[in-house]
Amino acid sequence: MKQLMALLAVLAISASSIAVAATAIETAVANSARPGEDTQRDVNRKPVAVLEFFGIKPGMKVLDIFAGGGYYSEILSYVVGAQGSVTLYNNGGWVGFIGAEVIERLANDRLANVEIVVAEANETEFQTNFFDAALFILGLHDLYYEDTDWPAIDASSFLAAIFDSIKPGGILGIIDHAAGPGVSVAVAKSLHRIDPGIIRRDLQRAGFVLEAESDILRNLEDDRNKPMSDPAIRGRTDRVVWLLRKPDS
Repeated sequence: MKQLMALLAVLAISASSIAVAATAIETAVANSARPGEDTQRDVNRKPVAVLEFFGIKPGMKVLDIFAGGGYYSEILSYVVGAQGSVTLYNNGGWVGFIGAEVIERLANDRLANVEIVVAEANETEFQTNFFDAALFILGLHDLYYEDTDWPAIDASSFLAAIFDSIKPGGILGIIDHAAGPGVSVAVAKSLHRIDPGIIRRDLQRAGFVLEAESDILRNLEDDRNKPMSDPAIRGRTDRVVWLLRKPDS
């Protein structure tokens, strides 16, 4: 009986924690301080469902990888609160693409718990076992992209660095534009997509364990053959949404 009561107590605490996190996420997305351009994206991005799936909670330290202009970094800032932190990480290519967008977003210390980190992917120096969670949203395919303003990235080394930066038992949330099965990583440049099989292979090689998959952002009408920027499909691509975890030991 004592064991049953203890189990019920643990389950009650867990349910309460989930409810608090869900409320924090809903409140963050509904925050009137968010830029209008961000809120217009919510319909397609479904940030409440995404962050609930990834288990983001108040007090977490979160790494936002290739964060771009900071759409998710701002929401995360509100969710994790003053006891948490967000590291908004971009490489030089992203900085050139977004211009002053991040600087304007963080002007006047409006997101005090967000830190900007800019470094090339092959030169990152994140703290070891520091983050409770890392989110890699719509950017993992760029590890296989190369251009004049985007230096080639050693994908395996970069993913290993991300693995090392997450605490044991911590989370890696992945969202990316899905390509057809078996296609080459070359479509990262032509379509800005990636074969989910490559994601699975490379993240497992880095040490992550796939824990759950979600169909939150699935779109079966997307044939996966158009560039993600094609007007016919932009914002509505068929997307991988995976929750992975760094083993406790």
